[in-house]
Amino acid sequence: MWKPGEIVAWRGIAGNRPWHITSAIVVNAKPNELVVTVFPGAEGVAEKTYAMGMRKKHGKRRWDFPENDWALANCTWHTNRVLAVVEPGKYYSIMFFWHHESNKFLGYYVNFQTPFVRSHCGIDTLDLDLDIDIEPDFGFKWKDEDDYQMAIDHGLIAPEWINGIENAKPEIFDRLEKRQYPFDGSWLDWMPDPNWSPPKLPENWDKI
Repeated sequence: MWKPGEIVAWRGIAGNRPWHITSAIVVNAKPNELVVTVFPGAEGVAEKTYAMGMRKKHGKRRWDFPENDWALANCTWHTNRVLAVVEPGKYYSIMFFWHHESNKFLGYYVNFQTPFVRSHCGIDTLDLDLDIDIEPDFGFKWKDEDDYQMAIDHGLIAPEWINGIENAKPEIFDRLEKRQYPFDGSWLDWMPDPNWSPPKLPENWDKI
């Protein structure tokens, strides 16, 4: 079990290769959940065209590399602070976003992903493209539906992952409607330990 303050690598693994890696700090670790934070200055690595802008529209997608022959480049997290609540077996994580300097709460974010597994340096998962962007007042919109469908069309989203997402949707909206944890406000006043420095990637982060 990790302890608060430990540094882990949140790795997106595609085709048995790292696609996107971010260093994160453990906030809380229990058998039923892992909570980590990423804030400006955190070290990361990503497919190089994505890393150049840290925005998907500036980078290639996984289907642009049929032979898994992408190159990686260093990148650094900036601007916003993120707190991510990840639960075993779930096809999603629930994230909180703040503007780091002003501490303004920007909203929630549901990131659909494969259930995480523990690695030698942190956790491994794969972003499945589909997301829900949720305002502080709980208004929401779907995000990246076209990318999700294109990934399905290119055979990059396994049928079991599609089923996992479909089964997760009612659970997410039930939690949201009833303001169940973590939408109950229990994390809204959270701040990182002032003694924490922006994390560096753990050693051997690239080892599979």
